[in-house]
Amino acid sequence: MTHQMRLVAGALAFAISMAFAPTPASAKGPAPISAADIASLVSVHTAQPVTMSIYATGLLNPRGLKFGPDGNLYVAEGGSGGNDSTTPLQCTQVPSAGPYTGSPTGGRISRIDRFHVRTTVTDGFPSSQTNPGLGSLVSGVADVAFIGNNLYAITAGSGCSHGVIGTYNEVALVSPDGSIHPIANLSAYQMSHPVQNPEPEDFEPDGTWYSMIALRGDLYAVEPNHGELVRIRLNGAVSRVADISASQGHIVPTALAYHGNFYVGNLHTFPIVDGSSKILKITPSGQVRTVATGLTTVLGLAFDRHDRMYVLQNTTGYLFPTPGAGSVVRIDPSGLQQTIITGLVLPTGMTFGPDGALYISNVGLGFPPIGLGQVLRFDLGN
Repeated sequence: MTHQMRLVAGALAFAISMAFAPTPASAKGPAPISAADIASLVSVHTAQPVTMSIYATGLLNPRGLKFGPDGNLYVAEGGSGGNDSTTPLQCTQVPSAGPYTGSPTGGRISRIDRFHVRTTVTDGFPSSQTNPGLGSLVSGVADVAFIGNNLYAITAGSGCSHGVIGTYNEVALVSPDGSIHPIANLSAYQMSHPVQNPEPEDFEPDGTWYSMIALRGDLYAVEPNHGELVRIRLNGAVSRVADISASQGHIVPTALAYHGNFYVGNLHTFPIVDGSSKILKITPSGQVRTVATGLTTVLGLAFDRHDRMYVLQNTTGYLFPTPGAGSVVRIDPSGLQQTIITGLVLPTGMTFGPDGALYISNVGLGFPPIGLGQVLRFDLGN
């Protein structure tokens, strides 16, 4: 996650405490927050009846999620951070977010079976966090994708600039036994391939990768901090599809989907300005143009079987990320926008399942890493 988001952590911690504050009747102290408490904030606004259910719980800062060929849901997780750090002599950290602390392990991938049972595939990726005064927001595994039966992961919380010496942000193959096999060193790629318009006050040398998809045997990923879309081949070669910063500046591109072309949504900077985010269409040759505007804090994109685009918004109506203010906007091929889900709690990722239902990573950031992260399932009747 970009440093701009980390700067709002103090306000975020206050918003969380207010969202789940005890009532006067519970003056002895707040009851533990439950998965049902969090899900109860969500409302659906569609003409057809919609079934919402809690598909998975016990997640640690869940982010991107995909269904595997085995029918199970795989969830990338930031993990639980750590206590290691780095010094200015070792590398550059973003001063206002540091000192970062982390661990070479703790970044996790979970598998959720059809009985909603969570199993750890691996927790062997690095996990890092900002300083406690900024809320200790955690990054680790950012997203997952499948090529055939093979599971690939992309990291965001690795590298010296994230406080974890001897590591780097990467794409890696994850074997069924949980072993990790590096494919591409993304930290090295970004350090040797600067974008045109980086933001000096918000610059993460190791990057903060967010979304990844598989397409025709290759992997594609978007990076918010530098602002680019890249292709990663399985032989480790990394090449730029588009330097988003060149035409858009520092808009913090986060969400990635493919529907004949690449579609990218952006978080934008803080404080939040409602309607300041947009959707870009990027051709395979790297041509960039805007196809939808008037959106806010976009962190997820997906298309349904009727060519409708679904846009996940982390927060609307507030200056900073706020629990209960997340939503999903559906955009018809005509361009008509309709908000169909509201009340999400700091959502961070979204995908359609093979059953046509929409799955959303809820409580994806801002809460202590005590397993409050969840996946919600919405049967929209698609």
